[in-house]
Amino acid sequence: MSTVKTHDLQAFLVVAQEQSFTKAAVRLGVTPSALSHSMRLLEERLGIRLLARTTRNVSPTEAGERLMRSIAPHFEAIGASVEALGDLRDRPAGTLRISCTDDSMETIIRPRLAGFLDAYPDITLEFYVDYGFTNVVEQRFDAGIRLGEALSKDMVAVRVGPDWRLVVVGSPDYFEKYPKPKKPADITRHRCIHIRHRPNGAIYAWEFEEKGKEFTVRGDGPLVFNSMTHVINAALDGLGLAYAPEPLVAEHIAQGRLVAVLDRWCVPFPGYHLYYPNRRQPSPAFAALVAWWKLDR
Repeated sequence: MSTVKTHDLQAFLVVAQEQSFTKAAVRLGVTPSALSHSMRLLEERLGIRLLARTTRNVSPTEAGERLMRSIAPHFEAIGASVEALGDLRDRPAGTLRISCTDDSMETIIRPRLAGFLDAYPDITLEFYVDYGFTNVVEQRFDAGIRLGEALSKDMVAVRVGPDWRLVVVGSPDYFEKYPKPKKPADITRHRCIHIRHRPNGAIYAWEFEEKGKEFTVRGDGPLVFNSMTHVINAALDGLGLAYAPEPLVAEHIAQGRLVAVLDRWCVPFPGYHLYYPNRRQPSPAFAALVAWWKLDR
């Protein structure tokens, strides 16, 4: 046991997290074959199998999972301590990883991005677009950006955008072929363009409100996407009705490329929030990020 080196344990942790020798090797700056060999030597030293290998991927065994849970917090603490040394510098620095959606990227992040980069040239921002409800702790993100109603109670949430709503839109060409819906139930007689956030998830239902009561309507349609950008493009092409974020279609509506319908049933709800674990000790870089995107700054 005394022959086990810290760097071997760190390498095992990266392999277990990535579940791929190739991806882990890129992170560690070594070759996949050298990394695989070092993992076999580690298993021999410990006398137990840590990784299950197939031709497609690699995953931790039960023993590997136990070791991973045991050592991961220690390496995270080391990383946090090293990052904290940046506090001694004059300017905030480091890399921040943020999970977001493509519509929050366009409406919240992108408009303020240039100014932030000019103000904090030593900070690197990594954005990962994902419509799922990402667990920022498990996925090792510094923060995420999601709508207020979707946030877990154990997260710190900072409002970064105004109230927000989804609207029903179609192109003028589409409405030359089909009558405009006069009430939400009418969309069941229209071609609807849908979004499915995850491959194994449900198609997103269209939500409306009348006299303080919320309800959903599910229309049929020949198109389903996992990106709102493609949903809107399909609506612009006259392929059906779309249920889209108002900020993303406002210009198209103003220019006459899209027509909004059922407006009085589309009500606002809590806008985008930047969220992160309440136990996080903010670095200067993270504090700068929160302050910059905070809505009332």
